[in-house]
Amino acid sequence: MDSGIASAGRRPVPLRRRRADWVLLAFFAVNLFFITYFVDIEQLTIPNPYHFTYPLWPPRFFVDMVHSYGNHYDPLLMARPPFWKMTIWIDVLWNGPFYVAAIYAIARAREWIRVPALVWCGSMTAVVLIILSEEYSGVHKTAHFGFVLALNLPWLLLPLGTLIRMAREHPFTELAPAPVPVTQAAT
Repeated sequence: MDSGIASAGRRPVPLRRRRADWVLLAFFAVNLFFITYFVDIEQLTIPNPYHFTYPLWPPRFFVDMVHSYGNHYDPLLMARPPFWKMTIWIDVLWNGPFYVAAIYAIARAREWIRVPALVWCGSMTAVVLIILSEEYSGVHKTAHFGFVLALNLPWLLLPLGTLIRMAREHPFTELAPAPVPVTQAAT
C-alpha cells in the first residue's frame, strides 16, 4: 500500500520537472479559492436569487457577479432546481476537500491521491455533463449555449487530463538509480 512516500526503489520527481502538474495545481487552487467557496456557495446561501438579503458569505461582489452572469447567460443557475443544488453540495462537501488534498499531494509527490483523483474525474465529468445537458435542451436551457459550454470546458478537459495523468501507477515518482556497490580498497 502506498503510504504517500516513495516506495523502495523509487524517488519523487521534483515538481519543477512535472510541468503538467503545475496546470493541475493551478486548476485545483482556482476551484478551491474561487469557484467552490465563493461562486458555488452563493447558490446554497441564497435559495432564491430574486428575493434575498446578502449573506455573511460570500461577499456582495461575488453574489452580484453570480447573479449578473445567471441573469444574462444561465437561467439554470438562477432557477436552482433540486438537482442543481445537489451538484453544488457535491462541490462543497466532496470537491472542496479533494482540492485541498490534491494540492498537497501533487505538490509533495504523494501517490495516495491517485484513487481519489480518479473518483473526482468521474464525478466531475458526470456532474458537468448532466448540467450541460440541461443547459442545452432542458427546462432551463440557455439561449447562449456556446458561451456556457466554453466556460464549462475546463471542467471537462481537466478531469480528462487528470485521468490521463493518474492512469500511471506512479505519477510522481521514478525509479531510483541502483546504489553503486562499495568496493574495499586494497591494503
